[in-house]
Amino acid sequence: MTRGNSTVRAAGIVTVVVAALLGSAYALGRSLVPDQVPGHSTGATTNADGPHYADQPGGGEPGGTPSAGSGPAETGQDGTGQDAGGDNLFGAHATSGSRRLALTFDDGPDPRYTPQVLATLREFDVRATFCVVGENAQNHPDLIQAIVDEGHTLCNHSWQHDVGLGARSADAIRSDLLRTNEAIRTAVPNAPIVWYRQPGGAWTYPVVTMARQLGMTPLHWSVDPSDWELPGASKITATVLTQAAPGSVVLLHDAGGNRQGTVDALRRILPDLTARFELEALPTDPT
Repeated sequence: MTRGNSTVRAAGIVTVVVAALLGSAYALGRSLVPDQVPGHSTGATTNADGPHYADQPGGGEPGGTPSAGSGPAETGQDGTGQDAGGDNLFGAHATSGSRRLALTFDDGPDPRYTPQVLATLREFDVRATFCVVGENAQNHPDLIQAIVDEGHTLCNHSWQHDVGLGARSADAIRSDLLRTNEAIRTAVPNAPIVWYRQPGGAWTYPVVTMARQLGMTPLHWSVDPSDWELPGASKITATVLTQAAPGSVVLLHDAGGNRQGTVDALRRILPDLTARFELEALPTDPT
């Protein structure tokens, strides 16, 4: 019996040692495997609220991802496609082309925020321009229809908010813009789409050229309250009301993240803007 007990104890010790070694080997192997395989990023992430776009307006070099914390010049457009800060817009429009002020809303439509924006614009009898993302247009065709039904203008904002789109091949740019237009026209078959806004304002000659070849005018902006950084309704309001001028194109967002601050700011902005300016949806015949 003593010899048998010794054998059992020895076997148990061996089992424990083997299990410990296997556990150590597994842990070591896991530590050597990356948590996420790197891949091409479009700047979009998803959660319960829908797509969130990480790459928002910035002042990087054309064709690249804009550098964090820097924005494009907001004033000083000289009408040549070159702003006072020296950023080349390759001919993209940064003003409305008249003394009227244009409100623009990017990254939608979004089922939480776009209806609130539409309701507020309706209350003040204001028309605006919505630069929509293709995947969101595909997912929410009813909101595309609502935008058109209420007299607002549509603008192509790429399929998935690809800030680097302008650095891709002509075929890739063309495919992205056409796919977005198709999603919009699936919702509203005869919708005019005569404007294109490059995500992040990362304009390049190829993306401007392709947009024009497809019958769309490149659209930039002149007032940017950086609402995508979630500064709060008060700061958004102050920036817009301070910088707004005849011909301004105001950049706001109705999707791509938590936009309640923008919605709240809009209710504060519109009484002042409508008292000082004539507001317009950008025309569907910009030529």
